[in-house]
Amino acid sequence: MAAVDVAPTFGTELKDGFRPANAWVANGIAWLDDIQAFYRERSVIEKEYSARLNALAKKYFEKKSKKSSSLSVGDTPTMTPGSLESASLTTWTTHLTILEARANEHEQYGNDLVTKVAEPLKYVATRFEELRKRHVEYAEKLEKERDASYTDLRKVKTKYDTVCQEVESKRKKSESSFDKAKAQSAFQQQILEMNNVKNSYLISITVTNKQKEKYYHEYVPELLDSLQDLSEFRTLKLNALWTLASQLEANMLRQSSGQIDHLAQEITRNQPHLDSLMFMSHNVGGFQEPPDKAFEPSPVWHDDDTMVVDETAKIYLRNVLNKSKSQLGDLRREVDRKRREVDAMKLVKERIRDGTEQKDEVTVVSQIFMMQEDLHQVDRKRLTAEVETSTITSAVGDVTLGAKNHNFKSQTFKIPTNCDLCGERIWGLSAKGFDCRDCGYTCHSKCEMKVPAECPGEQTKEERKKLKQERQEAANSLLKPGGKPDHVAELPDITRSNTMNSLSSGYAASAQRSLAGPISPTAEEGQPPELPPASSRPPLKKNRIVAPPPAAYVSELPGSIPNGGAAVGGGGEQKAKMLYTFKAGADGELSVPEGRELVVLEPDTGSGWVRVRAGFEEGLVPTSYVETISSPSALAPQHTGQSARPASTYSNSGSSIGGTSATPSIKKKGPAVAPRRGAKKLKYVEAMYEYAAQSEAEHSMAEGERFVLIKEDQGDGWAEVEKGGVTKSVPASYVHVV
Repeated sequence: MAAVDVAPTFGTELKDGFRPANAWVANGIAWLDDIQAFYRERSVIEKEYSARLNALAKKYFEKKSKKSSSLSVGDTPTMTPGSLESASLTTWTTHLTILEARANEHEQYGNDLVTKVAEPLKYVATRFEELRKRHVEYAEKLEKERDASYTDLRKVKTKYDTVCQEVESKRKKSESSFDKAKAQSAFQQQILEMNNVKNSYLISITVTNKQKEKYYHEYVPELLDSLQDLSEFRTLKLNALWTLASQLEANMLRQSSGQIDHLAQEITRNQPHLDSLMFMSHNVGGFQEPPDKAFEPSPVWHDDDTMVVDETAKIYLRNVLNKSKSQLGDLRREVDRKRREVDAMKLVKERIRDGTEQKDEVTVVSQIFMMQEDLHQVDRKRLTAEVETSTITSAVGDVTLGAKNHNFKSQTFKIPTNCDLCGERIWGLSAKGFDCRDCGYTCHSKCEMKVPAECPGEQTKEERKKLKQERQEAANSLLKPGGKPDHVAELPDITRSNTMNSLSSGYAASAQRSLAGPISPTAEEGQPPELPPASSRPPLKKNRIVAPPPAAYVSELPGSIPNGGAAVGGGGEQKAKMLYTFKAGADGELSVPEGRELVVLEPDTGSGWVRVRAGFEEGLVPTSYVETISSPSALAPQHTGQSARPASTYSNSGSSIGGTSATPSIKKKGPAVAPRRGAKKLKYVEAMYEYAAQSEAEHSMAEGERFVLIKEDQGDGWAEVEKGGVTKSVPASYVHVV
């Protein structure tokens, strides 16, 4: 038969190892206290977790109850929901209910850990400790029995040694005794006693050895095996309690898993459209579409909603219809293109939600809204064009058939130009209007839609001039008394002077303004001085500009000068004359030819620039380009009556406006250096010595030459000055402040 493997035991392996084995078993039993303390603390944690879960569920149950109605049917439902809740709120209630159930499960699990695990561990540890102590007591008794046998053996050995000593003593006495026979007899008796004691001693040794053998090979191994059995039984009990604890936790988790599975099923039942259906069912029925807008007659002009279709109105309707029809095709194509772009971006959003494209949905939605805004803007234009087309066509038919439309182009008129429709000057800060690229017809932006579609087609330069003259005469005839159309109201006779009121500080002190007449430029132009830089000009003042009225609306007072003349000395205006031709280089500057007479509006305050008026235009020119003119004391001759507006031919040349010239004085101002923009008080320096620049960062100087001081000597022996708008350095010791 095959030998059966027997597990080694303490008794066979450790022999006299009771003390270390006992200490090891004692440590294992004491460890049970740590384990049961662990389960007690785990129980506390589970109970705290349960309490927190319950508090969380209670908190959000209260919040849900407050918002239930508004989340289900909105803030102002037409029908109250009662106790009904939306599908999402019902699912949320399931969430919170399951959370409470899980909290109760954790509470029960915590209680079971104490009652079913920790307390049994405490009891088992106590019982095992008592059993271990019994083993210790029994081991002590066995040790005492062993020591007692050793003590008995020592006693027998002591008796044997004593008997041997007495034998030796009897022998000595027998040798020296007088009674040899008696002494010899006593000696023999003592030897017999010694032998008996010796035998007893030998027997005791054998007994003691047998007892020792029993102690080390039977009694102690049995005790060690019992101690081993106690330790292993402790492990069995610990395993059983551990198994129970894991089963308790598994039961709790199994119940929680069941709750979670139930919640997952409830979530799948929450279809997105259910909330919308409930909201709609409780809010339907309260909407009334606002009525369409209707024609409202003016309180001061009684009229009806019938569209005006006379010949004048048809001109306007024809232009509107032509403009709408020309834009409609492009607008429709643009709407289709932008709608396809929006649809493509919506597909991107769907792919993002499906997880097939990695982009930021917020950014994509923002782009969709921006694209929809552009789409709506274009679609509104398309809708406007379609409605305008259908409305006008239904009222007057397609009046664009056979029309000869002007080929208008937006234009900014830099010289005075009259409108060929209304006859008024195209005037203002922007002076924007339209001109026909074929026949040269000019009009205001506001008059574009009133121009009849009677373009004669592309014309030569001479034909354009002839047409311009005819159109201007026709337009001027509307401005004469009795020749104005019905829509022009009677206006009182006024002059240029009494139409100018409360001018801003940038104008001359006198409100009577006049245009300067033309001055022929000299045959040979002189070399102009260096121009002040644009950055040194004073800031442009935005003065209110009042456009001069049409000549047909103006009647001159006795003693006044007709429009276009200059009142010399009558209004206190300072006259001046351009010494050189100046071309404007920036906003606020005024281009003026050489020899042109000017009216000084703002004198030079040290900036190097002066504000002037040339004709009806105002702006800045360099002071060094202007020569003041002394005014004669005599008054200009009086003019009476009305002066018709001169016809204006649209061209790129300058306008000629009549005026009076004055005798120029000989005195001229030398070139002045303009400071930087916004400078108030300037410091000037004068060169004491001649200096030649050594690099591009330095100015050359002539003795007596003046500069604008920008920065004084900072300790390096150089000063920064400005000359001709350029700032460079000069030796500080070569100049002095003036």
